[in-house]
Amino acid sequence: MKLLLSVFLLILVLPVAAQQAGNFNGMDLNMGNLYRLSNAESRSISPENFTGEKGKGGMATLEEGSAAKAARELGQGWKVNPYINIKGGETFVLAEIEGEGVIQHIWMTPSGSSDYRANIIRFYWDDEETPSVEVPLGDFFASGWGRPYEPQINSLAICINPRSGFNCYWQMPFRKKCKITMENVDDKGLTLYYQVDYALTDVPDDAAYFHAQFRKVDALPDGEVFTIVDGIKGAGHYVGTYLARGTFAKGWWGEGEVKFFIDGDDEFSTICGTGEEDYFCGSYGYAQRDDEDGYEIFTPFSNPYTGFHYFRDLENREKYRTMIGQYRWHILDPVRFKKDLKITVQSLGWQSEGRYKHLEDDLSAVSYWYQNEPHQTF
Repeated sequence: MKLLLSVFLLILVLPVAAQQAGNFNGMDLNMGNLYRLSNAESRSISPENFTGEKGKGGMATLEEGSAAKAARELGQGWKVNPYINIKGGETFVLAEIEGEGVIQHIWMTPSGSSDYRANIIRFYWDDEETPSVEVPLGDFFASGWGRPYEPQINSLAICINPRSGFNCYWQMPFRKKCKITMENVDDKGLTLYYQVDYALTDVPDDAAYFHAQFRKVDALPDGEVFTIVDGIKGAGHYVGTYLARGTFAKGWWGEGEVKFFIDGDDEFSTICGTGEEDYFCGSYGYAQRDDEDGYEIFTPFSNPYTGFHYFRDLENREKYRTMIGQYRWHILDPVRFKKDLKITVQSLGWQSEGRYKHLEDDLSAVSYWYQNEPHQTF
C-alpha cells in the first residue's frame, strides 16, 4: 500500500517538477499559458542591432548612423540608426540568425516607392539555397495595392496599423539558421524601418517550416481559372490566402469557386467551395449596393481569421474599377496534405438571364503554408 501511494505521489509531482525545471520552450503561446516560465532567450534584430546580440542594441555612432544628422546634438544611444536605405537593384540582409529558435513577430514600414511590389522579401531556413518565402513586401502583409491604399487589418496573423505599420505574427521555427533578405527591384531607393523579434529555444521534432509564395496574372484569359498556388510537394498543412483582384467590368465579381486539389487529385478537387466571398467567409456580395455615381459599394470587415477591403482610384478610373483585397487564415482549420497541393479560383460574375460570366480581371495571391523540407523551387 505504501509503495502504491509513493508511485501515485510521484506521478503527481513529476509534471510540476518538469515545469519548474523550465521545460516549456516558449512556443505555442496563448492566453492560457502566458504564466509559464521558459528557458527561451528573447532577441530582436533591427537597424539598431543588426545581429540581435545581447547588450548590443543602440551602439551606432554618429559616423555610421542613418539618422546621424537628427541625433547630432545627442550622440550615441539616441536613435542614431533607426532605418536602412536600400538602393535600386540591391539586396540587403535584414537578419541572419545562427542556432535554433523561432521568429515570433516582424514589424516594418517602407518609404520610397509607392509600389510595394518593387520590394521582395525572402526567408531562408537552415542552409537551403532557394527561399521558402518569396513575396513582394506589400502582398506578404496583405497590402498589395501600394501607397496610399494600405488597409487596416486586425487579424491574428497579420495586422496593419495606420498608416503602413506592417505586422506579422506567423510563427516561423528554424533549427540551424534563419536568413531574411529584402531586394529592391525599383529604380528608387527604399527606406525601411523594421524589427524582427525571435526566441532562441528548442524546436520540437514535429515543427514544420513556414512557406509563402506569390502569383499574379494580368487580365486572366477567357475560360481559364486562376492558380493561387501549385507545385507544393511534400507533407504539411496550408494556413492562409491573401487574394487581390483588380476589376474592369461593372457588377459583381465573386461568384467563382475556390478548389483545393490534395494528394493527387486530378480533374476534381477534394475541397470545393461555393463562391469567392464564401471562401473568405462573407456572403451575398459583401452587401453590395450602388452609390449615386453607379459604382458598387460593399461592406468591408476585418476579424481574427478573415477580412475584405477595397479601394477606388477616382483620378485613374481607366485602370481599375475597383481594387480588392481579401484574406483568410486557416488557423483553426488548416488544410492538411501528405504529398502535394494545388489551389485554384474561378473568376466569375453575372450576365443576363441569370448566367455566369467569366471575368478577365487582374488577379494576384499569396499562399501561406507549413511543410517539411526540402520544398519545390518556386
